Amino acid sequence: MSMGEDLMVDNKGGGQQEGTVTENEGEGNAQLNQEGTKKVVPGIIYLGHIPPRFRPRHVRNLLSSYGEVGRIFLQPEEQFIRKKKKKAGSNAKNFTEGWVEFQDKRVAKLVATSLHNTPMGVRRKSRFHYDLWNMKYLHRFKWTHLSERLAYERQVRQQRMRAEVSQAKRETNFYLQNVEKSKHFSEKNRRGEQVDKSWGFVQRRTEDEIQTSKGKKRLKQQLARSAEIRQKSQPKGSLLARIFNAQQ
Repeated sequence: MSMGEDLMVDNKGGGQQEGTVTENEGEGNAQLNQEGTKKVVPGIIYLGHIPPRFRPRHVRNLLSSYGEVGRIFLQPEEQFIRKKKKKAGSNAKNFTEGWVEFQDKRVAKLVATSLHNTPMGVRRKSRFHYDLWNMKYLHRFKWTHLSERLAYERQVRQQRMRAEVSQAKRETNFYLQNVEKSKHFSEKNRRGEQVDKSWGFVQRRTEDEIQTSKGKKRLKQQLARSAEIRQKSQPKGSLLARIFNAQQ
């Protein structure tokens, strides 16, 4: 059972009003009938299908002929669906499901059994003639259960909204941090400085680069050996020169 932001309740004789479901004094409790011999217990019917432009007054007008109708609650559409409709140019407010309270649960059972899957409108010219009732009697269900369910789902919806806002803030902060890092790296590249290897990525050398590096290394080794040989040969020549010069 999904609950939207707005609630529409139709109390007996009170017309339509938007707000939370409230309990009326004397209603919903066991009452005595006119003879005073048996207790009359209210019964609640669940409406699984609500046609467009179907309002609580239509429910009362259509069902009052079968028995005394108490409170009526229709569940509005989700908020994001209404926003989409407003953007599309439609300001119609529709409902998805509803609950109807009869003063006598026996009447409620009879109505749910007899009207289920039958046309809503009796006359052909009726706007809801081609819509079918989708009814179910809720055994041992009281109006207080609906109120508690609405309050619980309202709290769950608020917690979900807080979690979504917190997640959005974390994503925004993460994005801003990455933007700052990108600006920092761009500035270092512009100045010609070496970029900090914080990304953990090193480009692998190609085969040509490896061979070139090996060739340079061999050349350096050969030059080093040649220099070493020249250095070893120079002291001997100088010693002979000294000996011959000394004899002269």
